[in-house]
Amino acid sequence: MESRSSSSNRRGLSGAAEPRASGRQTARRSLRCTSAASAAGSIAALLPSLAAAAGFDATHLSLAWGIPFLAMLLSIALGPMLAPHFWHAHYGKVSVGLAALFAVPFALAYGGSTAFAQVVHAMVAEYLPFVVLLGTLYCVAGGIHVRAEYPPSPMLNVSLLAVGTVLASIIGTTGAAMLMIRPIIRANAMREHRVHVIVFFICLVANAGGALTPLGDPPLFVGFLRGVDFFWTAQTMAGPTLVLVLVLLVLFWLIDRFVFGSRPLTPSAMEPVPSIVIQGALNVPLLAGAVGAVLMSGVWKTGVEFDVAGTAVPLQDLVRDAILIGICALSLRTTPTQVREANGFTWGPILEVVKLFVGIFITIIPVIAILRAGGDGSLGALVRLVEPGPDGSPDALYFWLTGLLSAFLDNVPTYLVFFNLAGGDAHTLMTEQGRTLLAISAGAVFMGALTYIGNAPNLMVKSIAEEAGIAMPGFFGYMAWTLAILLPAFALVTWLYFPL
Repeated sequence: MESRSSSSNRRGLSGAAEPRASGRQTARRSLRCTSAASAAGSIAALLPSLAAAAGFDATHLSLAWGIPFLAMLLSIALGPMLAPHFWHAHYGKVSVGLAALFAVPFALAYGGSTAFAQVVHAMVAEYLPFVVLLGTLYCVAGGIHVRAEYPPSPMLNVSLLAVGTVLASIIGTTGAAMLMIRPIIRANAMREHRVHVIVFFICLVANAGGALTPLGDPPLFVGFLRGVDFFWTAQTMAGPTLVLVLVLLVLFWLIDRFVFGSRPLTPSAMEPVPSIVIQGALNVPLLAGAVGAVLMSGVWKTGVEFDVAGTAVPLQDLVRDAILIGICALSLRTTPTQVREANGFTWGPILEVVKLFVGIFITIIPVIAILRAGGDGSLGALVRLVEPGPDGSPDALYFWLTGLLSAFLDNVPTYLVFFNLAGGDAHTLMTEQGRTLLAISAGAVFMGALTYIGNAPNLMVKSIAEEAGIAMPGFFGYMAWTLAILLPAFALVTWLYFPL
């Protein structure tokens, strides 16, 4: 790695050095390039998939380059169902193989240096920070054992879901999901039918609950970095979030009441002594410290970067990752073994995410590149649907297109693409175009629940539930649940806030 200050020249993502010039022209160009690169690198290094396609011209990139990504999605969907033994033994190899299926032909078509730069960017600026953050939150939350000894009931489940939903905007959807998933699994341990509990948990705690602050979900944090006021999110998103959460909680209570009534528990299981016990409490401030480290990296600008094969890695992001790794190590060292054993803590769920997302982060490169090419790219017809007309911006389309793409692609670049299509000026988007920014924000956060890969904690919650003996549905089975639950709720949100 090569250390340099923000006034140094930056190499392109293709790895080729920029042409040299002399005098005042060189200084001006260096300053402009470095400023733009530093701003883009700061955001890209923080959250997944923001600039992986910036180093090559994607305007003529064919949709055929997305085939490995489609194969990745289908393997996650069909592998556990059609070949469960092979999948569970070799899904990591499948992930790496599909990544190579994109990277090798791409290197032949666009040159080895360009392909290398794209893969390095995806791994260094996107994948590693993603894994470090998720791994830390998983480790720390796994050291907090919450045992609520109350009689099992639909109202207890609603209360746990409500608490997790509120926490999601404070400590992020990943932190809240990792903290609350095991208590809600234990609260339903004696029940036969539990899949609906986990599905609603993903919809509420792992997604919708993170809509009220920039700390809640990555796309909102990126909006904050682009100039959206911290409290604008809570003030504006409160309405649609409250509608969606109330609809989902009422629907869950009706379903859970029916299931609970049709499958009564044994008398001994229904009469515990009411109490709440929290073990591993030291991990609570560690969890707050992890959230603080992420916030710090977004607001502290050092002006110092490190170059890794053309990818700029800001110093503040390295500091953030070092803090997160230290927090994880401290949690492992200080948490008693019996606390993690009581949680049923294993490294299996996070290892599954680590292996699968290698393939996702690499195969998604051309898809994001095409999307970022806007109206000139292969998805230009789709992008042009949201161009402002004589009656203003089509906010309903912003909501649905941002949301549906976020369900299958990374919601951060999707948010940024539509943020820029709407003008890209935060002040204007918060005032004259406030409803448009609301539509983009709500779509990116809410619809991440539609698939297992729509938001980072979804797949981890699924894995933890399966480790606890809950037979979770496959990729398409889960989508059948979420489409039935969420589409009517999203239609209501559209009718109330984004009328056609």
